[in-house]
Amino acid sequence: MAGPLAVGVVCSQEKPLPHLPKKLKDSKQLSAVEREAWFLKIKAWQKKGILNYKVALVSAGIIDRVGIVQAIKYGIYRGIKRLQIFPPSTSVFLDGGLKAPSVFLNQKTIIRGDEKVPLIALASIAAKVTRDRKMTRLHFQFPKYGFDIHKGYGTLFHRKAIRLHGPCALHRRTFIRTL
Repeated sequence: MAGPLAVGVVCSQEKPLPHLPKKLKDSKQLSAVEREAWFLKIKAWQKKGILNYKVALVSAGIIDRVGIVQAIKYGIYRGIKRLQIFPPSTSVFLDGGLKAPSVFLNQKTIIRGDEKVPLIALASIAAKVTRDRKMTRLHFQFPKYGFDIHKGYGTLFHRKAIRLHGPCALHRRTFIRTL
């Protein structure tokens, strides 16, 4: 309901990645402490050159202007572009119904990919931790809404705060129309 969309992108030359369980959980199935621990591993692996990751944030304003589907596509494009990878020689694995830019000829969309493909799970974790941290920081700008608690999701507390105070600049107007 509020805050940016976060799209995580992870790239690795190594097959398989070291120290990964065969089934890494989707970020939503991990506790905040577990996600933070994995995020520290991701950052350490990046420093060692084992993988590279980027998280592209797409603002609420863009989401409202172009819609969530186009915003996700834009986030994927920006994340991949920031990794500076060469499209023809790169395999791209995407979660759910997502698609990468068409220059990536070798792409595969995997339903529940964040439960099946470790790189997708790591991208999901990087995106969630980055977004949650951003929402916690934004709480100090907009303390009435409790972003440090619910991170912008549609909790009862959040919906009540919107009704009481009205939306702020972080709210996705297209997501709160019925409030």
